[in-house]
Amino acid sequence: MASKAKVHSGAAKRFKKTAKGLKRKSAHKSHILTKMTTKRKRQLRGTSQVNAVDVPNVKRMLREV
Repeated sequence: MASKAKVHSGAAKRFKKTAKGLKRKSAHKSHILTKMTTKRKRQLRGTSQVNAVDVPNVKRMLREV
């Protein structure tokens, strides 16, 4: 029996597959937020699409080839 292909666990935590493609969270939103302005933190909320250039690499890490 062949071994099962494993998903890149770091990528699995960071990217989610949607109907339109892949979504990701914004960077710079984890710690040392006291010095960042409220406007900047607000703009970093939510998710966005993975850039088309990066999609093949992310799909390979998620084993969606």
